[in-house]
Amino acid sequence: MSSSTTRTRAIRGPAPLLLLLGLLLALTACGSATGTAGKAAGPGTSRAPDTVEPLAGEPSPQLPATATSADGRAVTVTSTERIIPLNGSLAEIVFSLGLGPKVVARDVSTTFQQATALPVITQAHDVSAEGVLSLHPTVVLADRSTGPAEAIAQIRAAGVPLLVLDDAKRLEDVGPRIDTVAAALGVPDAGRQLKERTEQRITEARAALPAVDRHPKVAFLYLRGSASVYLLGGPASGAGSLITAVGGEDAGTAAGLSGDFTPLTSEALVKAAPDAILVMSKGLDSVGGVDGLLKLPGVAQTPAGLDRRIVSVEDGQLLSYGPRTPQVIREIAEQLYPKAAA
Repeated sequence: MSSSTTRTRAIRGPAPLLLLLGLLLALTACGSATGTAGKAAGPGTSRAPDTVEPLAGEPSPQLPATATSADGRAVTVTSTERIIPLNGSLAEIVFSLGLGPKVVARDVSTTFQQATALPVITQAHDVSAEGVLSLHPTVVLADRSTGPAEAIAQIRAAGVPLLVLDDAKRLEDVGPRIDTVAAALGVPDAGRQLKERTEQRITEARAALPAVDRHPKVAFLYLRGSASVYLLGGPASGAGSLITAVGGEDAGTAAGLSGDFTPLTSEALVKAAPDAILVMSKGLDSVGGVDGLLKLPGVAQTPAGLDRRIVSVEDGQLLSYGPRTPQVIREIAEQLYPKAAA
């Protein structure tokens, strides 16, 4: 199963369209963590294993620890013996901090190898309060896109500390997100170490980008062929920060789109005129790979379609904005600039 995870978080929200996207992503992501990695980019493209890299050793939490939830509540954690992160991005941080052995469940967007044996306690991306409580968690981590609200309220009513974090949609959100999770779990020193490691690797990944004469325009497409859902990302899609980080320009934003996504039409895509198209790997699979993507409205008429310049990243990694973001930057760059990577 995969997200969006990935990125999943970035395409979920209160709007009905975004809730539908979360459901569709979950329904179509159940399967192997191996997708179309590198197929679109041709020879020389590699995909890193779907794993996280924990810090050396398991930290000793200093508890109790109190953190302020994004919804304004003060949350005090007295035990980290049974942790449940309710999305893949938060699980990635917990495991990277070295607290993976304390995690007792996962949601459908948590697909990295160290977590695959854990029970899944979400249906699509809706949290099952009963499923969570049956595992007797000592702390639950969520973000603003986690729902339904009734389930969150039920978990809190049972006396379980539940911390809500702001959604992460930019590179600038990575460090504060790590800090917040680490502080809430009583391991701020490990948090500082992980943040420094992640930020250093982001800097290194960006420094390794090739020099280009102009910034390529990159369109982020959300694809779910089995449900006939084809969307073009705008400034709030969550992909814009990554596109900028690799030296690109978000085509949807440049075309004047607003909000997160708009239905894909020939007119919208031709107006965006992307030099490259960024997709989640299972989304690309769902339309029949690159050949199938080129049959969608307007795609073949764009510079990206004419050059078959398609960049695919695993669903659970693309929009996670966490410790594996440096890896995502390198992977996008390798496919976006294949001649430089050769």
